[in-house]
Amino acid sequence: MVKKYLVYISSTIDDLKNERRELVKLVTELGAIPVTMDAFSITDKTGQKLIKKAIEDCDYFLNVTAYKAGEPVDTSYALETEFSWAEKRGVPVIALIIDEKARWKASKKEKNPQAAKALEKFKKRLTAVVHSAWTTQADLRQKAQSLLIQEMNLNPRAGWVPGTEAIEPAVANELSRLIRENESLKNRIRMEGTDIASRVRDQMKQALKVLATNRVSLSFWYENGENWENTAKFRYLKLFKLLTPELSVPKTTADISRFLGNVLNPDLDKVVRKDYPTPTNTIKKIMTDLSLLKVVKSSGNGDDEAWELTEYGKETYAAYRMHQMERSLDKSIHPQERAGG
Repeated sequence: MVKKYLVYISSTIDDLKNERRELVKLVTELGAIPVTMDAFSITDKTGQKLIKKAIEDCDYFLNVTAYKAGEPVDTSYALETEFSWAEKRGVPVIALIIDEKARWKASKKEKNPQAAKALEKFKKRLTAVVHSAWTTQADLRQKAQSLLIQEMNLNPRAGWVPGTEAIEPAVANELSRLIRENESLKNRIRMEGTDIASRVRDQMKQALKVLATNRVSLSFWYENGENWENTAKFRYLKLFKLLTPELSVPKTTADISRFLGNVLNPDLDKVVRKDYPTPTNTIKKIMTDLSLLKVVKSSGNGDDEAWELTEYGKETYAAYRMHQMERSLDKSIHPQERAGG
C-alpha cells in the first residue's frame, strides 16, 4: 500500500523564498507531500481556519525561523501562531533555527522592536522540540533531511493513502486474522525464550562498533589541480552519519564522491573539482564495506550502479541517534537530580 506523509512547511515568506523552495523540493524527493498555505492570509478569520485545518491534517510540521516573526495575529505573530496550532494538535514539530553566526542581510531582519523581542522569546521555545541550527541554504537542506528521516523512522504517522488503495472488508478481515496470528507467534517466541529483538540490538551494536573503530583515507582533487591533495583519515561512523540522509534515495558512486568531496573538504579556500573530487576506488571500497555490514545495498552495474540505505541501515542509524540523544539527556540532568536530591 502506498503511503505518503504530509509535511507542513512553516516560515516567513519574503525573506526565505529560496529556502522554502528548496524545502518543498526536498520533501518531494523524500516521497512525501509538501504543504504550504502561501495563498491564504493568516490575519483574517477564514484564512486562519484553512491554515489551522491544513496543519491538523499534516503528519509533520517543519518550522524554519530566521529573523522575522511574520504578521501580527492577535497577541502573537504568524510564525509562533502556526507552531502553537501544531503543538496543540499533537503534530510532531521539527524546528530549524538560524545560527547567530550565519550571514544575513540587515534588510531581512525585523525592524519592529516588539516583534524582534517576541521572535527571540519564540526561538527559545523552539529548543524544547526536535531542532537544529542552520547557517546556509545547503546546510538547511541537509539538517532538514536528516531530522525528517529521523522523525519518520522514530515517530511514524498515519500518512495519506490513495482512495483507490482503501482496504476492502475481506482484506481487512484477513489482516485482522494475520495480526492475531502474529501476536500468537510472538507470545510463543517469548515463551520459548528466544529474544530476537535482543539479538538484533546486539548486531546493531556490533555494526556501530565496527564503524566507530575502522578508518579510511580520503584524498581530494581541486579545480585546476594536478594531483590528489590533503589526504586525511575518517572514521566509517562519520561517513555513515553523513551518508544516511543522502542515501534515502539511490545515489551513484559519482554522486557520493561529489557529496563527500564537498562536505569533507579540509581546505575551504579551495574548490573541489566537479567530477570525482574523491577517488573512485576509495568510494567503492567504502560503499562495499558498508554493504558488508548490510546498512546499504547496491543496484545496477557499471555507470548505472546506485547505492541506497537498507531498512536495517535505517534502524541502525535510528538506534545510534537514540543512544546519542539519551546521552545528551543524561548530561543535561543535574547531578543532584540523578542522586534523587
